[in-house]
Amino acid sequence: MEVIMLYDPLYHPYPSKRSLSFASRGMVATSQGLAAQAGLDILKKGGNAIDAAIATAACLTVVEPTSNGMGGDAFALVWTKGRLHGLNASGTAPASLSGHDLIKAGHQEMPQYGWIPVTVPGAPAAWAALSERFGRLPLTEVLKPAIDYAEQGYPVSPVLGQNWQIAYTKYAQELKGEEYESWFKTFAPQGRAPFIGEIWRSPDHARSLAQIAESKAQAFYKGDLADRIDAFSQKYGGHLRKRDLEEYQPLWVDPIHLNYRGYDVWEIPPNGHGLVALMALNILKGFQFSAKDSIETYHKQIEAIKLAYVDGRKYIADPRSMEVKISDLLSEGYALERRKLIGQTALLPEPGTPPKGGTVYLATADDEGNMVSMIQSNYMDFGSGLVVPGTGISLHNRGNNFSLDPHHANFLEPKKRPYHTIIPGFLTKDGSAVGPFGVMGGFMQPQGHVQVLMNTLDFHLNPQAALDAPRFLWVQDRHVQVERSLLSHIGDGLSRMGHEIEWSANTGLFGRGQMIWRNEHDVLVGATEPRTDGVVAAW
Repeated sequence: MEVIMLYDPLYHPYPSKRSLSFASRGMVATSQGLAAQAGLDILKKGGNAIDAAIATAACLTVVEPTSNGMGGDAFALVWTKGRLHGLNASGTAPASLSGHDLIKAGHQEMPQYGWIPVTVPGAPAAWAALSERFGRLPLTEVLKPAIDYAEQGYPVSPVLGQNWQIAYTKYAQELKGEEYESWFKTFAPQGRAPFIGEIWRSPDHARSLAQIAESKAQAFYKGDLADRIDAFSQKYGGHLRKRDLEEYQPLWVDPIHLNYRGYDVWEIPPNGHGLVALMALNILKGFQFSAKDSIETYHKQIEAIKLAYVDGRKYIADPRSMEVKISDLLSEGYALERRKLIGQTALLPEPGTPPKGGTVYLATADDEGNMVSMIQSNYMDFGSGLVVPGTGISLHNRGNNFSLDPHHANFLEPKKRPYHTIIPGFLTKDGSAVGPFGVMGGFMQPQGHVQVLMNTLDFHLNPQAALDAPRFLWVQDRHVQVERSLLSHIGDGLSRMGHEIEWSANTGLFGRGQMIWRNEHDVLVGATEPRTDGVVAAW
């Protein structure tokens, strides 16, 4: 195996609550300890990294329901036998729903709650597809930890409990119709969010997971669970039908990549916005950075992300609707033109003209060389606020990202996939795997990818330091939120350059990441976010 040396494992310039994890047999890194341990248990039972990823993902729908669920979407990058595979398990809009109909009904933008933003859930199909193509153990065994936690319950962890309370308070104010009663019965059975340390269980969730496992997800798309989703939708005027579920298939896709500092950074192609991270890195690779904690470094990062994001918001959509080629957006010439716009003051970004030519993340690895980067989400906490009665299935609201501008590439059309925010990442060098990485958090995700990768590749921080380092979040125009841990002179300097800096103590705004690198000794090196309840389970 090729020697790959990214960092000094002892170099960590930032205060940290965690240290690096090392292992040789297997590793699982994710935002909740019980889910990480579930994945590791599957490895110890003879499963591979793909089995462990599925087990962890399913378990996260139970032990972190504030961020994902059976009714959400998923994406994965799988490294196996020397090749990287991409899975796009994002759902499509119902066949009977169109943007023109919503405009006629008086909608000016996509609603956040209720049936209108509900697209076909893709997560169960992702588990089945990954298991069938790359897994070693039966899906019934792989999903058993999740089923057990849903049936028997588990104690709510600190960050989860805080997020649950925030979501409950918001939903109690916003969700007033009869169709939302099942959400409150499922996730607030005592008329409140569960307390930190309190046991929460969901037998309905357990039964649905068991049906998914036994049928290889067919129950969700063609069987009893599909019937329940259809009936619930029809009762409350939704557009999602069993036919939409029956026709759904996740897509195996070729990942896209960009070479940065001699390493290949891989993302899932649109409709996801991993392309934004690659476009930003393509701009940034034309600069040389002497220090991480400098005003100039942060300024250039912010400006590059701005330029990439406005392009992403204009051009990224279901690839069948995109009028611009990915290769054009990632061309050297286009990156040069965008790079020229970065000066010494904060700009108001505008889309360019290329040449015509709530979320959980997990990473797994085993001792056979398999590695998985996987992400799944319900979007905006629990999603649409709809739970299919008697199932524990919390339906997502990914359709909220559709545009109602008929001239926009992301305009809502039947059977179309929306612009999607969840993105797994992967790093290779000279055809060898370095490992999976990801930073969850809606529109923070490409920004997190850029910052964590630059921490690694430009500034040689070890994985834990790369995650611990202070982050920023570009919001819009010149408005940038920064963590309070950022050195004050950097924030003040950015303000003098015209950035509208907002200092924030809400660490949840800045994403929650995990990564696993395979080092030059063929040892797995893992790190997890201090901004969440994350754990690296190592063997």
